[in-house]
Formats: sequence, structure tokens, C-alpha cells
Amino acid sequence: MPKVKVDGVELEVPAGATVLQACEMAGKEIPRFCYHERLSIAGNCRMCLVEVKPGPPKPQASCALPAADNQEIFTQTEMVKKAREGVMEFLLINHPLDCPICDQGGECDLQDQSVAYGRGGSRFEENKRAVTEKYMGPIVKTVMTRCIQCTRCVRFAEEVAGVPEIGAIYRGENMQITTYLEHAAKSELSGNVVDLCPVGALTSKPYAFEARPWELRKTPAIDVMDAVGTNIRLDSRGRQVLRAVPRINDDVNEEWASDKTRHNVDGLVRKRLDKPFVRKDGKLVPATWEEAFKAIAAVQHGGSVAALAGDLLDCETMFAGKLLVEKLGGSMLEGRQTGLAYDVSSLSAVNFNTTLNGIETADVILLVGTNLRWEAPLVNTRIRKAIKKGAKVFALGPQVDLTYKVEWLGNDASLLAKLPEAVVEAFGRAARPAMIVGGGVLAKDGAHGDTLALVETLGLIKDGWNGYNVLHFAAARMGGLMLGYATTGGIKAVAAAKPKLLFSLGADEADYSAFDDSFKVYVGHHGDKGAHAADVILPGASYAEKAGTYVNLEGRVQRGEKAVFAPGDAREDWSILRALSEVLGATLPFDSFDALRAEMAKAVPALGVEGLADYGWSVPSLPTGASGEFGSPIKDFYLTNAICRASPTMQQCSAELIHGTSFAEAAE
Repeated sequence: MPKVKVDGVELEVPAGATVLQACEMAGKEIPRFCYHERLSIAGNCRMCLVEVKPGPPKPQASCALPAADNQEIFTQTEMVKKAREGVMEFLLINHPLDCPICDQGGECDLQDQSVAYGRGGSRFEENKRAVTEKYMGPIVKTVMTRCIQCTRCVRFAEEVAGVPEIGAIYRGENMQITTYLEHAAKSELSGNVVDLCPVGALTSKPYAFEARPWELRKTPAIDVMDAVGTNIRLDSRGRQVLRAVPRINDDVNEEWASDKTRHNVDGLVRKRLDKPFVRKDGKLVPATWEEAFKAIAAVQHGGSVAALAGDLLDCETMFAGKLLVEKLGGSMLEGRQTGLAYDVSSLSAVNFNTTLNGIETADVILLVGTNLRWEAPLVNTRIRKAIKKGAKVFALGPQVDLTYKVEWLGNDASLLAKLPEAVVEAFGRAARPAMIVGGGVLAKDGAHGDTLALVETLGLIKDGWNGYNVLHFAAARMGGLMLGYATTGGIKAVAAAKPKLLFSLGADEADYSAFDDSFKVYVGHHGDKGAHAADVILPGASYAEKAGTYVNLEGRVQRGEKAVFAPGDAREDWSILRALSEVLGATLPFDSFDALRAEMAKAVPALGVEGLADYGWSVPSLPTGASGEFGSPIKDFYLTNAICRASPTMQQCSAELIHGTSFAEAAE
């Protein structure tokens, strides 16, 4: 490990560290625009200049200079100060003075660093250049005159997203960043370039001119658009969430978020249920809470009660629903709305056991019946990192572009019983082999058992390593399974039992034609499929309007906080169920959210502690012998739930990026 001196302080740095990293270890702040911890080094902006001895008598770019033994690094000398002022002066030669109308204002690296490291004025009087705006799709708004050519967006698109559609054209002063042929950036992660851009060249199109950062209340939350459990921050003003941005969590989402995570928030204020409804003479009519509760109390259910849990639910709501069903004499609980009925006797057999961090270190990976780009874009970025370290990827299922090299074995489930010799040999040589099982497998009879049979064949379990992974794509799935929302036989078995009273807890993907004989009570936040089928609607709160516990696909228990209040007469789901239980004569044993959470932790201790739950490892004995093609469970990445379907941004993304509709932009 090299020993260096930074401004007179001696320290050891890891081998391969750069001078910039050495300075940061010493607690020194080094300004930068092009350098980013998760991207390759470009050395474009020269803002990170420092003085290094021994070396040439001039400032050097610390981001691209390796730290070496006996180096002396100076970050505060007059030479460094003058050099940084000069670089900033050059960067501002062409930058427009439009901070008052720039969406980056208030959280702009260029603003901050020009104040901290720049001169008081410019000596250049030449005209500034102008660059035409570029079209990058419904997510990213461009004002390319502001661009300082740091190339962060170019490197992100190529290295992390794997969709190298952003690049530079022309040379010298005429250089411009653009998508090739100026079409929409076709990546599920394109919104991340907005966070990466250190100036206002790339900003969020749906959020344009909405608010300034100092006006917003910032609330830590957990994303519910997929099962990764992305850590996000909800920025709200008044009673509306204006944007969602990722929080850094290296164990889960690093610092990325999918476009669906970022831009579903405009759906939170559209098509909302803000008052109770009761069906009279075949039509849903507005009612008071008292009338709605009386209509439910009038149902003669005789203990024939069931509950369906939606994909976006928090664990507290599901636990309250479970207690209510049990107190009313029922036992049927189901969260797998689309008809899946896989075995859940061992939660480890339906868990992402490698963990999100662990999958990066796998050296051979077999994907079965999954389109990772749509089911979990941030798991796909982890696979890309594994490939950069030398991993080989095989895949069984419908062939799609996963943004990296994959050896496709075909799309026939019977291949699970007779994998090609080359695959078995590759797994035999692997130190950390992994298999990822997607929704296409869980939907096919026998396929889950076939994949579990491969655990021994492919040597997926080793000392300190479990390479068997099931990829869920519903945020509520693992929490629901831990709480028992899995009836043997799935939703078909629940429908066959013909429950007289059915609680639909935000379940918008279920086929309600199978429940024609049931009295359906929908507790949810959007006027979607579940509300259309309901006999009584009780308006609930979305994930942004309540605190909640969520369990991601690797069994990680996480908690989000309440950002805003639900609209109109809508209430938090747990409080609705608590009030209803009193009217039904089955009072639930809690009066506050904290008391509910304590009851839940008592019933399922793993849900009371944030962090990875330990399911142990056991392999259930399941039927095998699957055959036929795997299907794709997600038909449209941008419209997978009620919030997305209410979002104009998600509607436009679907139309343009999935279905090829073109949108003309008005001249401005």
C-alpha cells in the first residue's frame, strides 16, 4: 500500500488508488465535474488539479494520476488556486447566464464550485456559442448550450445502462453531446443522466419549471415499482409529490433508479379515489364512511372471508388485513394476483439468495425465463458488472436484448432436464455459480421443481455461497409470503372456494370475473381494475402517503416514511381496516401505527428488524418435468401497476419507447 503525504498529513492508501482518492481519504475536498466514483475516468474537465512532488512543476489532474510511494500532494497552494480559477474561467466562457430559469439552480455543481473555486469575473468578451437542443425522449430535457462536455452521460449510457446511444459529435469548440440521430434514449435507466449532469444541460422533462429544491420537503421512502426495493427520496410541496430521486445504498440500488421509479409520481394525483363508494343498482355511487361500513356489515359471510393483496402494499397493511380476515373466521389470503401458485413451504426456495451485491461476484450465471431489463433493471446493471469481471452468462427463455453478451440456449422448459454439456462444464469449473429464475418459470407447471433439481447438478451451494435466486417483480411479494399471503393452489383456489366477503387490498391485476359471487370490498388508491369490480370502495393511501415496511426480492426488510397526506377523504389503509373491524364486531388489537408495527414484529420477528431476513436453506420436494415455451410476465415495462397507468409520463414512455409512436415537439 503506497504511503503519500497530503498537505503534510501522511497516510496509506490502497494499491491502485488515485491521487484524488488519496486526497479524499485525507479529508480534503477536491472539485470535479467529469470524475464520478461509479464511472470510468475521463480526465476531461481538469477541475481536480493539484500539485504533486516529485513531478513536473505544473498542476496535474488528480483523478487520472495514480497514487505512488513518497508522493507529496498539495491541494491549497497558490499554483493550485490559480489553476482552478483558470479552468473555471474557461468552463464559463460559453456557459449561458440563465441560472434564474435553469432547473438545476440550487443544486448545481457548476454554481457551487464557481463560488468556491472561481474568479470574481471573466476576462473574456467574445460572444458565447449556442447549441441547438437535442431530443432525448419523454424523460430527459436538454439545454445543450449549458453543456461543459464532462461526458458523464456518455459513460453512464455505455458502461452502466449498456445502451450506448449518447455520444459526442464534431470537434473542438463545436463538440456537442447528443443521442445518435436524435431519437429518444431507449433505456429503462435514462433518467439517471439527469442526476449525473453537473450543470443544467440535462434536466428532468416532467419536473421542468415545477419547483426549486429549497421549497421541497424531502422524505426517505422505498420504491414499490419493482421488487428491488430501491431507496428513494420523495420531494414534495404542499400535498403533492413533485419528484422521486434515488438515495445512495450500495447494498440495494447503489445510486441509480429506473425511469419508472423516478417518474411515476405524476400518477399519484390522477385517477385517485378520494371518497367511499357503494354499488347501488349496478352503479358505484359516492357514500359516507358510515354508509360504506354498514354495507359491508350487512354481508352474511358466515366466516367465508378472503383477502387479496396487491403488488404495491406495505407489510403493515397486509398484516392488518390478515388479522381482520382471521377475526372474521376466514383463512384465505393470497398475494399472487396473476394466477401463480408456486410452492412457498420454503421461503429460501423463492428468495434471491445470492443478494444483489453477491450477484456481482458470480463467475457463471444461468438466466431462466426472465427478462431482467424489464423485471428488475437494477439487477441487470449488477450482471453487467459481473461480466466486466469475467462472468459468462447463459439464458433459457424468450430472446431479448439484455445489453450484454448472452449465450441463448433456446426457449423450451424441457431443456432444464438436459442442459448442454458446455453449460454443465462451465458451472463445474465455477467458484461462484448462480442461477436466476424469473416469473416465466414460476408460471409454468414443473419448472420451479426443475430449477431446484439443478441446484445439486450445477453445484450452486458452496461454503458461504448460495447461487439459487428467484427474481420477483412485485414490491409486496416477499413481505406477503412472510405474512402468509399464499394459499395452496393460488388465487384459483381462493376463487373456487367462493368467499362471500372478499377484501381486495389494492389488488388491481387480478381477474375479478372469477369472484362474481363474492361481495368485493376494495381498499386502494386508484380507480383501476380493482375499483371497477368492487361493491364497496374504501379510499386508501399510496406508498407516498403512509409509512410502511417493505421486503425486497433478497429478503431485505426496509422502511419508508410518509411524504404527503392522502387526498380528500382517503385514509391510511391500516386505519381503515381498524375502523372497519370495530363496525364488524372484530376489533383489531391496535389503535396506532406504532402499536400495529409492534404486533406485526411479535407475529413475524423478522419484520421488526431492518436488514436481511434469514430464511435458512431447505429444498422442498416439487414436481418436475416442465415443457413448452416460457412466457414473459411483463408485457409493457412502463404500465405495470395502477400508479403507472395513471401517469401521463409513463403513458408517453410506453407509447414512444415500447410501441413506437412518434411525438412532434412544438417549436419554442
